[in-house]
Amino acid sequence: MLFLVAALLLLGVVMGTVAHAPLGVSLVIAAVIAVWLGVFALRERHARRGRTSTH
Repeated sequence: MLFLVAALLLLGVVMGTVAHAPLGVSLVIAAVIAVWLGVFALRERHARRGRTSTH
């Protein structure tokens, strides 16, 4: 629960910062985050394929 509260607080701070940043900066940061999440998703998918299921 504390993690959720901290995440929502951080989201509010970031959204407030983005509202005052220039559009170009916001788009670059959004692209970097999207690439980071994409790489993370691919690594997780690759790691799960390598494991054998015991079920």
